[in-house]
Amino acid sequence: MTKKPKVVTLNSKNYKKYGCPCFLNPKHEAHLEKLKWLKNRFREGMVIKVIYIEDKKKGNAFIEYTDGKNAWRPVDAKGYMFIHCIWVSPNKFKNKGNGSLLIKECIDDAKKKGMLGVAVVTSEGGFMAGKGVFEKNGFKSIDEIKPLYHLMVKSIKKGPIPKFKIWEKQLAKYKGLHIVYSKQCPWIIRSIEVLADVAKKNKLKLKVKELKTVKQAQNAPCPYGTFCLINDGKILADHYISKRRFENIIKKDIRKK
Repeated sequence: MTKKPKVVTLNSKNYKKYGCPCFLNPKHEAHLEKLKWLKNRFREGMVIKVIYIEDKKKGNAFIEYTDGKNAWRPVDAKGYMFIHCIWVSPNKFKNKGNGSLLIKECIDDAKKKGMLGVAVVTSEGGFMAGKGVFEKNGFKSIDEIKPLYHLMVKSIKKGPIPKFKIWEKQLAKYKGLHIVYSKQCPWIIRSIEVLADVAKKNKLKLKVKELKTVKQAQNAPCPYGTFCLINDGKILADHYISKRRFENIIKKDIRKK
């Protein structure tokens, strides 16, 4: 019989104990870097809520959200709570109401703080949550970047509507091959070293830039904001990729005959 979900709120005092729920190896450098990143985010009011169902040490679902003015995405969402991530694992816990439970926790927090609503960027690309779970909870798409991204909002009271920032203007600044990323996602942190090694083996000059502040993240050169692979002002990947995918991009898009 499935146990009743237990929701734990991570904060500046307990987050090292619980760790980042989506990353399996607590000793990996990527996980440790995410924890360092979180230290400052908790000071800004970031919230992470984790659901524990089977194991007291391993979370089965989590949500990460913050005040919209501190969102690490290229959005203008002042006055709103902004969701960075929502994750449920393993698959047997999906479609069981766990995602909705966490979204409701976020909506309730936004109401308590008198905010205008809750906003989130979704993607149909598989590396972020899609629209479905948010539509079930009363969110509506109010802005779109085709083919993958939607800016969705659950309104609580009347006020200015969130919007994507004009990220395209940033692309012209990037001549040559670049990775632009932030430490908001530990899986991205983990991939940077691998991708840099691939570039080195292919004798490519890869410049890696970390987005270290909210302002930098909100002015990122792609709609995801947390990872972008760019070559001469053109986006080659707008979310983190595998070693093999990068090798294929090098053959197809960087070393064209």
